[in-house]
Amino acid sequence: QVQLVESGGGLVLPGSSLRLECTASGPASNRRSMAWFRQIPGKEREFVALFNFLGDNPYYSESIKGRFFISGDNAKNTLYLQMNNLKPEDTAVYYCAASARFYGGSRNNDYDSWGQGTQVTVSS
Repeated sequence: QVQLVESGGGLVLPGSSLRLECTASGPASNRRSMAWFRQIPGKEREFVALFNFLGDNPYYSESIKGRFFISGDNAKNTLYLQMNNLKPEDTAVYYCAASARFYGGSRNNDYDSWGQGTQVTVSS
């Protein structure tokens, strides 16, 4: 079983940056690929970005491409999401997810483990 704990959310002004972190514990074999999703109240949880520890290029949702950057540190068991030039429409709860597969997908059911989420609010 993998445990995931997100941190780094908060209230920021439009145009600001934030870095989210997801600290993982549990078998590394169950978190070969990891991803960030986000959810706005009343809407389905949507894919943001995907990272695996093979060194493959990350994969991003079109809505955030060029502004958000995903990375991981295997030694620290931590996944990051650097979010730049934040917009009000980025306001959501951000979730970290892990899959035992090296090539996780962009669907919710591609992932076996989820964190509790961290709130990001972008508002003036």
